[in-house]
Amino acid sequence: MLDNDNTGAGGQGKFALVSIRLPVALTFAALIAGLVAGIAGAALGAPGWTSEIASLVGGLWLRALQMTIIPLVAALLVLGLVQMILASRVGTVARRMIALMVVVQLAGGAFTSVAMPALLKAFPVPEGASAFLAQTPADVGEVPAVLDFMASLVSPNIIAAAAETAMLPLTIFFVMFAVAITRLPQDQGDRLLGFFHALGNVMLLIIGWVLAIAPAGVFALAYGVGVQSGGGAFAALGHYVLIATMMGTFVFLLAYVIAAGLGRTGLMSFTKAVLPAQAVALSTQSSLASLPAMLDSAGRLGLKASTAEFVLPLAVVIFRATSAAMNLAVVYYIAALAGIEVSPAIAVAGILIASVISLSAVSLPGSISFVVSIGPIALAMGVPVEPLALLVAVEMLPDLMRTLGNVTMNVAVTSAVDRAAAGTQEPA
Repeated sequence: MLDNDNTGAGGQGKFALVSIRLPVALTFAALIAGLVAGIAGAALGAPGWTSEIASLVGGLWLRALQMTIIPLVAALLVLGLVQMILASRVGTVARRMIALMVVVQLAGGAFTSVAMPALLKAFPVPEGASAFLAQTPADVGEVPAVLDFMASLVSPNIIAAAAETAMLPLTIFFVMFAVAITRLPQDQGDRLLGFFHALGNVMLLIIGWVLAIAPAGVFALAYGVGVQSGGGAFAALGHYVLIATMMGTFVFLLAYVIAAGLGRTGLMSFTKAVLPAQAVALSTQSSLASLPAMLDSAGRLGLKASTAEFVLPLAVVIFRATSAAMNLAVVYYIAALAGIEVSPAIAVAGILIASVISLSAVSLPGSISFVVSIGPIALAMGVPVEPLALLVAVEMLPDLMRTLGNVTMNVAVTSAVDRAAAGTQEPA
């Protein structure tokens, strides 16, 4: 994913996807400029037509971004899950790695589901932040009752489910679809994978064109927010960045627990060994660029080269340790903006969907994984997706913790897998 740090081109071999990037600095500047212009416009009594034009431009850009979510998620779910299933067949090391990945994602999601509501109650969203929902339709955000939620898990018409952006039945369907592909004869499976590979690349090209004009869309949306909220918008963004980063910090610290417990590595030894990889992660915001440093860290810890050279490259491709925790944090923050209470059943569904999408995501730039990974979770939990168009502009800040947590956890999981495999003869 998403998430989600800037890993560049996705996957390897037949799973490779086109590489696209968001003009991060320019988009962030457009966010600040739009908010300032909106605040100034409100103070100087700018004519109403300026807000109407900004709303039109921002709304069109937002819709163009949203229209790619369903087909892109379908392609990435199928490709990513098939890749995981094939990897699990390689041997014991792969199965242990994937089991740890699942546990980490579920733990991160569960922590966020408990911690975020408590944090937002103790430190409420700043006043004026509701302007981030200015583009939200009135009927978005209705959370279903428990029985309705259970009934919605399976749709009799998958086309209708896609039209209604019903992410729960869609996710379940495509998980089953991916598993079924691995049971087909190889030639039939390859043809289906080729279709989803092409579909993913087409959607990425389209979303790349949309993101190329992100500064204009973000400026227009931010202008409307600035007009309505004034300086409260800056306070809300700072509040959001801090709280979202705290959820990633949990996963970052959990990596040390796994290294010390399952990896049987001293905390000081692990800290010293992983420090160079962390430095590269912070400077590049890229798990892929940190791979050589992670391999070096594994060598410093005395891990078998065969284990490290198998686990770490695979982890870079399919493992986003912080994704479930930090993606759910974004959804809970938007729910707080919209005044939505998330029921326990919906929270559990959010944890599962966040984990599945994260574990199935091939490497994508952070700006892409932010929308693709969080949008389906928000839709499944009955939370508006519109604020994502503005929050992606400040993702460059939480993304530091995403990359730091991902890299640290990759090394920790490698140490745990290596120690568990000690004494066996199977290298992978």
